[in-house]
Amino acid sequence: MAESFAFGIADRVVGKLASLVVQEFSLAWGVKTQVEELKDTMSTIRAVLLDAEKKQAKDRRLSIWLGKLKDVFYEAEDVIDELEYEALRQVGGAWDEVRNFFSSSNPLASRLLIGHKIKNIGKRLDKISAEKSQFDLTERFGDVPILHREREMTHSFVRASDVIGREGDRENIVRILMQSDHDPAENVSVIAIVGIGGLGKTTLAKLVYNDDRVVSGFHKKMWVCVSEDFEVQRLTKEILTSLTDERCDHLSIDKLQNRLRNELEGKRFLLVLDDVWNTNRDKWLELKAFTMGGAKGSKIVVTARSRLVASIMGSSPAYELGGLSHDECLSLFIKCAFSDGQDKQYPNLVEIGRDIIKKCGGVPLAVRTLGGLLYLKTDEYDWVSVRDNEIWELEQKEDDILPALKLSYDELPFDLKQCFAFCSLFPKDYKFSNLELVQMWMTQGLIKSQKNQEIEDIGNRYINELLLRCFFQEVVEEIQRVWYYFKMHDLVHDLALSVARPECTMINFHSQNVSERVRHVSLLDTHWPEEEDILRFVGKLRDVRTIWFPMVKAGPTSESFVTTYVLRFNHMRVLDLTNSSFEVLPNSICSLKHLRYLNLSNNDKIKKLPNSISKLYLLQILLLDGCVSLEELPRDIGKMMSLQHLEVTTKEMSVLGNEKKEGRGYFNSLRLLCIRQCNYMESLMKGLQSLTALRTLVIADCYGRASLSVELTALETLLICNCANLDLSYGFRGLERLQVFGIWELPYLVTLPHWLLQGPSSNTLRHLLIHDCGYFRALTDEEGPLNLTSLETLVIEECPQFSALPEGMRHLTALRRLDIRYCPKFSALPEGMHHLSSLTQLKIEKCNKMLTQRCQPRIGEDWNKIAHVLDICLDGIRISRTNNQVTKKRRTGGLKLHPKPRNDTPQ
Repeated sequence: MAESFAFGIADRVVGKLASLVVQEFSLAWGVKTQVEELKDTMSTIRAVLLDAEKKQAKDRRLSIWLGKLKDVFYEAEDVIDELEYEALRQVGGAWDEVRNFFSSSNPLASRLLIGHKIKNIGKRLDKISAEKSQFDLTERFGDVPILHREREMTHSFVRASDVIGREGDRENIVRILMQSDHDPAENVSVIAIVGIGGLGKTTLAKLVYNDDRVVSGFHKKMWVCVSEDFEVQRLTKEILTSLTDERCDHLSIDKLQNRLRNELEGKRFLLVLDDVWNTNRDKWLELKAFTMGGAKGSKIVVTARSRLVASIMGSSPAYELGGLSHDECLSLFIKCAFSDGQDKQYPNLVEIGRDIIKKCGGVPLAVRTLGGLLYLKTDEYDWVSVRDNEIWELEQKEDDILPALKLSYDELPFDLKQCFAFCSLFPKDYKFSNLELVQMWMTQGLIKSQKNQEIEDIGNRYINELLLRCFFQEVVEEIQRVWYYFKMHDLVHDLALSVARPECTMINFHSQNVSERVRHVSLLDTHWPEEEDILRFVGKLRDVRTIWFPMVKAGPTSESFVTTYVLRFNHMRVLDLTNSSFEVLPNSICSLKHLRYLNLSNNDKIKKLPNSISKLYLLQILLLDGCVSLEELPRDIGKMMSLQHLEVTTKEMSVLGNEKKEGRGYFNSLRLLCIRQCNYMESLMKGLQSLTALRTLVIADCYGRASLSVELTALETLLICNCANLDLSYGFRGLERLQVFGIWELPYLVTLPHWLLQGPSSNTLRHLLIHDCGYFRALTDEEGPLNLTSLETLVIEECPQFSALPEGMRHLTALRRLDIRYCPKFSALPEGMHHLSSLTQLKIEKCNKMLTQRCQPRIGEDWNKIAHVLDICLDGIRISRTNNQVTKKRRTGGLKLHPKPRNDTPQ
């Protein structure tokens, strides 16, 4: 349906038509009347698009009308972007000279061509607009506002108290797991949990997996998310990684199976294979054979939507998961729709809720979705609207709950609808990164700019809103408020596919039926096809704006592919060439003047980029990390004045700045810079003083002796990982806005650098993360107060020489979270700890045993220092401050720096 696309495109185009660039263009080139008429026509059409998109599902004529409109809207946007590009090209990329473009010195031919295009578009729109009267459309100018609610990041672990209605199912599965096997020929038995999508099969499996009886009943436990790709070598790697916490990417299948059998030999193990779709029995028997050496009583739990899958995997009978009862659904609905106790104040709404949940079919995901939709809404009209909405009457596939999810989608603001629809370009069970997704949205123009707000912050707020509305789930925060990952439920992914077509589609090079209206293509091939197959496939596409390769280790192998796509799709906005292996990027890349996103990461063969790439004046995202053979960046790369995110691997000694090279002195729009594997780096930038907009800097896996003496007044996040020889003694200047500072694997760091503790950042720093620094022994080597007055989070992990927090800790009055883990010399808390009145979370794990004893409730020497803290966890034991009761809590993993999201890792 691509329901939100028409209004979204129209809204963008109307905004651009009102911009200063277009206004000056129309005046200088004598087409002001045509531009104004075009803007008026589009504004008139835009007013009825929200109503049209809502009604198109039941009116095919209306759907066709919207399709014709979108084609013209796309062309209008292309013309306006072309104008913007030409303005920058005339002045070599300098934004402050754009106005000179409109002078009389510019070629008459260009004026006539663009003017003719605008007039032609206006005529076509007038003709299509005249047809709208036959559809009885209502003008709608309002939109649903985004409620800006905060949500703490969570782990994928499920608490039993958060799950309603599955206690009986959990007891049944646990009983099956713990009972003795009756088949003397099999050491390992399979239990399959089967049911439709959204019933909670994975949630039930998590409840079982974390049950205390199961934890103590098996020597080894492993969890692997299988999804649709049942590839034996990949699954063997993931099982081993889950088992040993060690990666084994480079082992052959023979070594993998040998190691797995050795690890499991004689051990009673539990293996959960979540979300299995495989119906090839041979593949399953091959994988199962690697596990048969386990001890008697070993179990494999499988979750699947199909009884056939369960039968193939040898589970007889399967455990068929049913829906929740009406009362259980109502309890869950009330929990999601009301704050604590609020339902008692609105009995009328509860009664309406009883009718609403009847439509959910007992599916917990549907109940949670609708409950979240009505959260904070106490107007009876909103509840009746949900109950009586006509979407429930639309035909759906058997056992489908898309009507429930679709209703929640309909309530999204149009900008969030577009952003959600674009998630359909990623495969099921994809591990989204907030950075990657926001970049995608940015380059498609889907994030609406707002006064005094950064575009990345708005994008992350969009993600948070979708999380709150249950479109995303399983959030894992890798780096405090910087990088986090999340997933999309399969059923929600189905919804994204349904609302995004035909604009967005996931296909492969052998797909037969490809809509001529497709604009955004995600290619799911895991092996690169022959060139003739590529050419045949390209012929099926018309005006593609996105080429995306979300699968790991699948990318173009020849320059001819790039050349073909460049010549065919010159309106492309996003070109993903990740994991490619060609040696030369063609000069013709510069003809993609609409391009906003170019990803060349992990191409280990490419040595140089053509300087013509610097003519991509509208490019916002350029990803070159992992290009280990890249000798240098193009000479004029600094002229790419729209460039906002740059990730780079290069052999240059000065990564960005070299005053001898023309064009390097710009980067005025650069907001994120990630430098990885730059092993020859001696300085970050030489002769470069214009990174005035840089907010995030990541330096990772760089082994050269580099100096970081540079002024970055806008920097908010600084992350340094695995750079043993990096000189931090004379570091950054002017860090007036720094909020997050994280260091990983700096073996020679002894204390924090003085510029961090004594510079302007001492008043702004909110989150400090220190991980795996072998010689790190103290935050500071000076006595006196620790003047990090804004610090909220302090995490110190795997620092074997770290022995004590300074007495000046008492001055950290804003500190809310303190984590000290795997620091064996850390044996006592400072005296001033009781002054930390804001501290609500304290976690101490695998430190000196004496410290655990000193912190024991009531009797420990350090207990009075921390008795005021609400949430205390000592070596996996959670302590409740209210009654000093002690309960067990499983340990969660520490922070790990993953500057690039990967989708070949276990979830």
